[in-house]
Amino acid sequence: MQITPPDGRLLTGDPGKRVLVKANDRAEVRFPVSTVKAGTARFQFAASSGNYSDAAEISLPVWTPATTEAFATYGTTDQDGAIIQPVQTPGDVYPQFGGLEVTTSSTQLQELTDAYIYLANYPYECSEQIASRMISTAALRDVLNAFKAKDMPTAAALEARFKRDIEILQSRQREDGSFGLWRRDRERYEYPFLTVHVAHALALAKAKGYKVPDDMLNKTKPFLSNIENHMKDQWHMASQQVRWTISAYALYVRDLIGDKDAGKAKKILTEARVDAPGAEGGSTAIYNTKLNFEALGWILSVLADDKGSGTEVEAIVRFLMNRTTETAAAANFVTNYGDGGWLIMYSNRRADGVLLEALIKARSVPPAVAGGAVSSVFEDLIPKLVRGLLAHRKKGHWGSTQENVFILLALDKYFNAFEKVTPDFVTRIWLGNTYAGEEAFRGRSVDSNVLNIPMSYLVDQGGTSNLIIDRQGAGRLYYRIGMKYAPKDLNLKPADYGFTVLRKYEAVDDKDDVRQNADGSWTIKSGARVRVRLTMVAQARRYHVALVDQLPAGLEILNPGLAVTEAIPADPGGGNTGVVEVGSRSLGRNYYWWRMNWFEHQNFRDERAEAFSSLLWEGVYNYTYVTRATTPGRFVVPPAKAEEMYHPETFGRTGTDFVNVE
Repeated sequence: MQITPPDGRLLTGDPGKRVLVKANDRAEVRFPVSTVKAGTARFQFAASSGNYSDAAEISLPVWTPATTEAFATYGTTDQDGAIIQPVQTPGDVYPQFGGLEVTTSSTQLQELTDAYIYLANYPYECSEQIASRMISTAALRDVLNAFKAKDMPTAAALEARFKRDIEILQSRQREDGSFGLWRRDRERYEYPFLTVHVAHALALAKAKGYKVPDDMLNKTKPFLSNIENHMKDQWHMASQQVRWTISAYALYVRDLIGDKDAGKAKKILTEARVDAPGAEGGSTAIYNTKLNFEALGWILSVLADDKGSGTEVEAIVRFLMNRTTETAAAANFVTNYGDGGWLIMYSNRRADGVLLEALIKARSVPPAVAGGAVSSVFEDLIPKLVRGLLAHRKKGHWGSTQENVFILLALDKYFNAFEKVTPDFVTRIWLGNTYAGEEAFRGRSVDSNVLNIPMSYLVDQGGTSNLIIDRQGAGRLYYRIGMKYAPKDLNLKPADYGFTVLRKYEAVDDKDDVRQNADGSWTIKSGARVRVRLTMVAQARRYHVALVDQLPAGLEILNPGLAVTEAIPADPGGGNTGVVEVGSRSLGRNYYWWRMNWFEHQNFRDERAEAFSSLLWEGVYNYTYVTRATTPGRFVVPPAKAEEMYHPETFGRTGTDFVNVE
């Protein structure tokens, strides 16, 4: 075997071996190899026998079981002088990973970096998440070159991903124009909201010059026009508020493709008793509206540039002003759909994004159209909404794909509308007494400057250093200071913030194949089949749940969906079932709903197993799959984790496990 340095791999044994292979037989040959960093490992093998020889090259991914952590802080200044930010080097971390990253820019667009990367790298791929990634990419196509973070995909990668996303969505579109969450076939739950969201992605992509099959978009048009006819089946669980919100979103997307329907928008306003001043019921009738804020935002976007809707626009803006939660610096709206909100994947932050975009559009039209009496509110409310949204980020992004995509749409429009000062300044950076570099910003540009300081340098410096950013000249400086690191402590403890998750390994064929040791670690016989059993407890009703289990590197999943996979034995422990509590009555496994799998979709990947459910009642759920121990060694297994995809602060995880295959 040949290894070409320097790639971080070390062959720890003899690079060549002599093997006797009997006729019509095969032999396994093992080469011990160690690695010092994650990445892609490439190996070349050569074999010879008498006058015959052959060679091959393989590539294997190398992952680290370390759990990465990151944080970022943002700021802006238009004053000459220095900004000082103390930087504390984290203790006991891997010096080969991460470091300090300082991004400077003359536009606030650079503050979208982490949110866009979050969408671009989101690990699951239901149709909503694919559509959200497409919307953000299309909306920001003209400014993506401004994002210089090292994790930002290249332009070629973005184009390739966009093409692949279109193909995936096309494979999930049905004859009536709707889209499945995971597949074309009818699923347990149907989501008219999802089809509107995918149509939004297709319409925006086409407007931005991406290649979108005409038949895909055209098939959605009748669906959007008659969206109310598609709210059936589980829609007895949805309030009229949810139905109006979906209808309003459909009107917004129809407006994007040139099919404005102001009449239907006004009809919804009337049904929900949002009356314009002077209309029947008087101007105070607006206070009795049943419409939620998102529906008002999408309808406001439709009516903002309609010449016959000035009074309605003014009424909606006044209504919003009277219901804004404000502080001296920030503003936000609070919305709630009750139990039906999961059907539209709602969150309060998404509502703020939808309303911000609508208010910016209303601000941009002539006063005679939008209503002159409301124009004075924009300059105060809109910047406050932006500050409120930016303040609610965690690690540079918002909590879900839905939040990120609608906030990115709104902030993109905000930056284009509100940044007026022509930049003409120089920024210089020091870390302690060490000069790190400078960048000049002349004229309007979306360019940004990224300074990377590796973790190895920070570890060598040790302690706390002052990061100094100095700005001299005219214009506004925006900056981001981020740090990413991987602690050496691989033994994470369990966590319960809405879910409890347990994991254990069980023998399939012989009880002696798997045993748990006194220290909690596991020992597995090489070649044995192993059942992985997860138990997930939801203390309350949960929506859009992802249960993800990381696999020990020495085990491989036996996927029953593949024709070449051996027969998988039945699970004597009950399989993928659930025990659910409704009121005070336990329904148990015999209740018809839970005879089938509790999850709607699952993925078996090289390094993990994933299961997804749109709705989980409070209860206890089992998830199992079968693996085979293929590689001897000692492996660190990251925790299994359950989370609400659209409220990821609701999560739970197991602790770290240690597995020995021998």
